[in-house]
Amino acid sequence: MALLKIYTDENAAREHLESLNWPDGPICPHCGTINEATKLAGKSTRPGVYKCRPCQKPFSVTVGTVFERSKIKLNVWVHAVDIYTASKKGFSAHQLHRTLGVTYKTAWFMAHRIREAMSVKAGPTNPMGGEGKIIEADETYFGKKADKPKTRTDGRPFLKKGRAAHKIAIVSLVERGGNVRSFHVGRADAQTVTEILFTNVKRDSALHTDESKLYTVLGKEYASHDTVNHASKEYVRGTVHTNTIGGFFSIFKRGMKGVYQHCGEQHLHRYLAEFDFRYNNRISVGINDTIRSENALKGIVGKRLMYRRPDEAKVS
Repeated sequence: MALLKIYTDENAAREHLESLNWPDGPICPHCGTINEATKLAGKSTRPGVYKCRPCQKPFSVTVGTVFERSKIKLNVWVHAVDIYTASKKGFSAHQLHRTLGVTYKTAWFMAHRIREAMSVKAGPTNPMGGEGKIIEADETYFGKKADKPKTRTDGRPFLKKGRAAHKIAIVSLVERGGNVRSFHVGRADAQTVTEILFTNVKRDSALHTDESKLYTVLGKEYASHDTVNHASKEYVRGTVHTNTIGGFFSIFKRGMKGVYQHCGEQHLHRYLAEFDFRYNNRISVGINDTIRSENALKGIVGKRLMYRRPDEAKVS
């Protein structure tokens, strides 16, 4: 009943967000002070507004988040987040608008804000792998590029038609038994792949790839580099394989083709973040639907998403 109430009662949904993002008391988004705020009350004050004692500025749990300035009720937001975190292959904006009773335009924008909440910061401050860990790396191609290129995604000219012709390049890294990170890249060439790997994977990791020459040189920088030859129909050799990342690509493509059907290239990075998030918060690593939804709601902080620059917005 408590879970159902956060779908139907805005105050219950607000209290749920506060408990997740303010475990030690209200955090002022203006000055960062913790638990030094007074909850405002009165007929002219909307529910959930606090005033920070040090900086004297008002705020609520949605300020500085992807929910900021949204006219959609918080219980509807929480319900939408639960839907997206529980849907393995995604949930279309059309289906969201029918389920929640909002317009399609609203549902589309809600979906992208939720994907932004699911995104994680990648890079050298948060590396993958380590001693004794196996990282699988691979690239795949999906959809069609916005502008028809004159060269392939690896930079070479088109000599003949192929499955990767004019498609969008994606590079993914997965830590076996751990998390995945996916990147939409302009070209899947050696320079791009090398930068992604060096930025995101610890050098004492074991690297597993296919026979692609993209990894021949950079593989020497890691503790070990083993390959399988897919061209010769070799897919597993002992513990050496890229089947983990292949399984992730399968889920991603089935969701994109079967559920979303169309995705503009400029938005692909958010769809990748959505599929990465659900993979990284899967049942096999001990995360159920409830915890997965809570993790997404914790990710709303510090990710204000606007499709217009602040100076273009109307003054209200």
